Amino acid sequence: MIWYIAWRNIWRNRMRSIIIMVAIIIGIFAGTFAAAMMKGMMDQRIHNVIKTELSHIQIHEKDFLKLKETEKYLQNVNQISKVLDTISDVVAHSERVITSAMVMSADGNAGINLIGINPSKEKLVTNLYDQIIEGSYFDDGKSKRIVIGKKLAEKLNLKIGSRPVFTFQTITGNLTNDTYRVVGIFETVNSTYDETHAFVNINELTPILEMPENSTHEVAVLLNQNNKSDKVKEEIKSVFPDYSVLTWTDLSPEMKVVTKGMEFSMYIFIAIILIALLFSIINTMLMVVLERTKEIGMLMSVGMNRLKVFRMILLESVYLSGFAGIIGVGIGYGIAKIFSVSGIDLSNLYGDGLRNYGYDPVMYPDIDISMVINITIMVFITGILASIIPARRALKLNPAEAVRTDM
Repeated sequence: MIWYIAWRNIWRNRMRSIIIMVAIIIGIFAGTFAAAMMKGMMDQRIHNVIKTELSHIQIHEKDFLKLKETEKYLQNVNQISKVLDTISDVVAHSERVITSAMVMSADGNAGINLIGINPSKEKLVTNLYDQIIEGSYFDDGKSKRIVIGKKLAEKLNLKIGSRPVFTFQTITGNLTNDTYRVVGIFETVNSTYDETHAFVNINELTPILEMPENSTHEVAVLLNQNNKSDKVKEEIKSVFPDYSVLTWTDLSPEMKVVTKGMEFSMYIFIAIILIALLFSIINTMLMVVLERTKEIGMLMSVGMNRLKVFRMILLESVYLSGFAGIIGVGIGYGIAKIFSVSGIDLSNLYGDGLRNYGYDPVMYPDIDISMVINITIMVFITGILASIIPARRALKLNPAEAVRTDM
């Protein structure tokens, strides 16, 4: 009976209940959708870091990453490839030769990472070939070709067919120059990456660096699932204990921190909204208790115990917040799912700023059932907390005095 009475009570003042419910719906919808946006941003950033920049796992000679010295190279690429081919979770792998270079054109110069790749293998590991916006991806079959980022091309005024000069150091310490013809320009969501990376054929860069055959600086490994990175890392290390085997979180620890921080921030943001709504619900329920002082006094006088009064106020508060909260979560979830397919294009507003930090300007909100459940639980907890002060106020009423009040 208390359940039914509490439900009827919240509709006694229909307009007030509707107003507070609308406020809760808007607040929970905003929190749910904002959380979906944040989660979508982070998922996209992680995907881009893995699929464009790092891959799941990288293998190097132990001291290579400290200073990226060209003489710190892996000497048995074929053996590494054979081991990787036996690991079931490995989808593809690609070797890379890396050197720091100075690129010069008629309009200036810049320091970059010059990376030698096997184009066919790299296609299986990264999506670089998919980011080409002008020209081609090593498809013309000619020698001395290079693919550069859009930002670098703009900085040095390079176009398809341009022949910039590159200066770099061989493994013996000698400086050497070489010229490559620009055949492709790529654009990723990370403009800093585009400005500092250029790609050539590994078979052309290796002899210029005077590296021996069957050697490389890096082996990039793509897995079938992101959560298997640590497991596969240990498998590789067990075979090659003297090599540096790092997952993408090892290579980019800031991404791991940002991911955890963003997840925490999502719930903080929702909590702030709920705290604001908490005070609105408390205020509404205090008004309810004040208006029904005489009624509550009469109920207590005819035998309703204080526990039932407490339960009635609690249920009214939970009904008020829970009903509206579920609607708000449902609307937020539905709209997030719609935009998770179509995306939200912020290119015209924040495109350059987002790319500077490596975020895709076309955002795809993402929300899962666990997040929906957590938000719903938080809403019901808010309703319970909001009922405590009004319920205590009601329990402190003296029935004899309450029935004589004019309110």
